[in-house]
Amino acid sequence: MQTELRKLPSVDKLLQQDELHRLVEIHGHELLTNAVRAELAAAREQIMAGLAAPSVDDLTEAAMTHLAAQVRPSLQPVINATGVIIHTNLGRALLSQRAREAMVQAASAYSNLEYNLEAGGRGSRYVHAADLLCRLSGAEAAVVVNNNAGAVMLALTTLAKGRDVIISRSQLVEIGGGFRIPDIMAQSGANLVEVGTTNRTYARDYEQAIDPERRGLLLTVHHSNYQISGFTSEPGLAELAELAQHYQIPFVQDLGSGTLLDTVPFGLAHEPTIQESIAAGVDLVTASGDKLLGGPQAGLIFGRADLIARLKKHPLIRAFRVDKTTLAALQATLLAYVENKATAEIPVWRMISADIGPLGRRARKWQAALRAAPPLAGLQSDVVSAVSTVGGGSLPGQTLPTRVLAISVDSVDALAEKLRQASPPVIGRIEDDRLLLDPRTVLPEQDKTLSAVLKDVLIDVQIMFLARSDDFSRLGAETTEVVTTDSKSFSEKL
Repeated sequence: MQTELRKLPSVDKLLQQDELHRLVEIHGHELLTNAVRAELAAAREQIMAGLAAPSVDDLTEAAMTHLAAQVRPSLQPVINATGVIIHTNLGRALLSQRAREAMVQAASAYSNLEYNLEAGGRGSRYVHAADLLCRLSGAEAAVVVNNNAGAVMLALTTLAKGRDVIISRSQLVEIGGGFRIPDIMAQSGANLVEVGTTNRTYARDYEQAIDPERRGLLLTVHHSNYQISGFTSEPGLAELAELAQHYQIPFVQDLGSGTLLDTVPFGLAHEPTIQESIAAGVDLVTASGDKLLGGPQAGLIFGRADLIARLKKHPLIRAFRVDKTTLAALQATLLAYVENKATAEIPVWRMISADIGPLGRRARKWQAALRAAPPLAGLQSDVVSAVSTVGGGSLPGQTLPTRVLAISVDSVDALAEKLRQASPPVIGRIEDDRLLLDPRTVLPEQDKTLSAVLKDVLIDVQIMFLARSDDFSRLGAETTEVVTTDSKSFSEKL
């Protein structure tokens, strides 16, 4: 053991290796030294466990790998082949090219974020999106905060702190990440008043709950991520708006995903639009910016000018405010709607409106790329019919027909794991013991990358599975030649 320990080079000697020495100028001496020390410590532990000392070359390569892991960002692009368009775990809505360019421009130079060019003095950051939001929705005024939960919190705190907020029991929802409407309401200082039943609520239930001494507001929350069917009833927005106006209390609606386009022409059920809520008389409407709107993460608040003015004066508005890049992306996204270019420019709507024919042709191209690779025993691939979903808490139960590449291998879980570990990671979904890759949510410019990653990963998975069973005869002849021509690469895979 002592003999093996003495074989280990010193930190300085290892740092003098050409491969490592060249990295000093790129990453700095401290990071590189820490990587070398970490790998030498790991080597000592291996020797103490009875293993031989690694060579200098092996230590050099290990240090380089260690350093690469230390400087690699944890947030990285992935290829979304799940078929879920607004995938909450994968970043929700993709931004349009116009929005991305606007963000870069806002981040690359000074701007008139809070400077009034006409007056030559201080201005408001909120004007850069407010006018467009009002023009598109028909609202008197609008303001933008960091997300929809913040929008709801700001409205409740400003308008109903210490007062009653009346809401139907069927709408006490839980949104992503475990956040619940009752919890947000409690944090705002408002008093929750539940009315009606789980499946049936009437306008008279709201009216009977109004306390003249504690009246704050009426609140409705759109069923954006769940459905209630069967023996159900709930009052319409216009009916509640009339009731709120009669008792002179605000009527607030959390619309959730919030859309400016009608979803029916795309083969989906009708999703209530922001314009419809404003037209029905809702005093304040809140919605997300990064769902069906197809913009950046933001909380959009539309409604009466006097109520918006109160929100903008509340101290929380500063805690919830958005930065210049968010406003730039939001403004660019809204301009696409103003110019009637949303379905052509905004990825969410391009994916929703994608025809099944081109989707099938893309899936067949992926399949052809696999068949052009060295043959792998046990591999089956088919282009089959499936369904995509909108996701992001929007249009629950609604699906879009699609065509997917379905891959069967000896271990579909291992294939999915290897694809997640690839560069870039590819995320699919497993159904009926097959991995499904849906082109609806894969950008066309990612097709070649996906095909290349898929071929490499499939070979790795086959080798891993066959190595466990010591049965290399099941590898195709061409594949065996590929993996055995480089013995080092082959041993690393095993």
